[in-house]
Amino acid sequence: MAVQAGFICGTLLIALSGLADRFRASRLFAIAAVAGALCNAGFILVPGDAWPGMAARFLTGLCLAGVYPLGMKLVVSWTPRHAGAALGWLVGMLSLGTALPHLLRGATAQLPWQWPLLMASLLALAAAGMVFALGDGPHLPAPMKARALASLGGFKSRNFRAVAFGYFGHAWELYALWTLVPFLAGRELLRLDVDPGWLPWLAFSIIALGLPGCVLGGRLSRRVGSFKVARGALLISGALCLLYPLLGNASPWLLLALLGLWGLSVIADSPQFSALASVTSPAGSLGGTLAIMNAIGFSLTLPAIALTTTLWPQIGLDVLWWLLPGPVLGLLAMHRMQRDDLRHS
Repeated sequence: MAVQAGFICGTLLIALSGLADRFRASRLFAIAAVAGALCNAGFILVPGDAWPGMAARFLTGLCLAGVYPLGMKLVVSWTPRHAGAALGWLVGMLSLGTALPHLLRGATAQLPWQWPLLMASLLALAAAGMVFALGDGPHLPAPMKARALASLGGFKSRNFRAVAFGYFGHAWELYALWTLVPFLAGRELLRLDVDPGWLPWLAFSIIALGLPGCVLGGRLSRRVGSFKVARGALLISGALCLLYPLLGNASPWLLLALLGLWGLSVIADSPQFSALASVTSPAGSLGGTLAIMNAIGFSLTLPAIALTTTLWPQIGLDVLWWLLPGPVLGLLAMHRMQRDDLRHS
């Protein structure tokens, strides 16, 4: 949660200050990734101290605010006509990146815990180098002196508000589910009497399924549009929020298969929301507008994570019903967008 809080503060900072649209996006991305790698690695110096440890995680999240929203802006700068498909790859890689710590832990099970942490930082440094070498895309507006608070202008648009509130419902569910994946997968491994050493690998696989989910959703968006893909993915994940606890006594293999489907669909709508936001927000403040949308969405992940992890020991699978309001409210918000004729949605 400290990482999430840092990300929220960071996105608010770059959005409200206009930084996201004032400097070259690739340079800001590279600087933020290097700083984030250092803050992440710095945690090994303070693992036994609660407040310094949380501060290190907060600073890591703060740096991530210069990576994710600007990464979306960079992708749109390279391929604006196929933003849904391109953002599908970006958010798919976010899913893979979220899953990688579980893979690193599984691969280094016999080594000290510091190893996966340092390996994650090395991957962040590699990312910084690649993006810095690539630079900005040809369709990115030149850096400008963006007005502070200009990023809030997008909320004047009815369509952007519909997209944003759909994204907020998606955010309520997403990170809480990702946090619960080890609990849910561990429950089924216990019922199957399988070695718990498999848990990191299984958690990685479930979360990493978001990569093909996003890529397939991106391809589908080129046929049917981002709006329909986002709505369909939100419907699937919302249905699983409702049905999964009711199937708690079913075969563990069935529940693991449903977890796989959930991992595939729960993130597939995210790039499509970003693509829809990119065509409904003011062009001159795209980076800031995406950042402010991310900030609000991620702020909703804090109570969702806190609520579900606190209630898990008491009510088990029924905790998943607390995720259901996110998809439901997101779908209601998107319904307002159906009434408008948007070519790109």
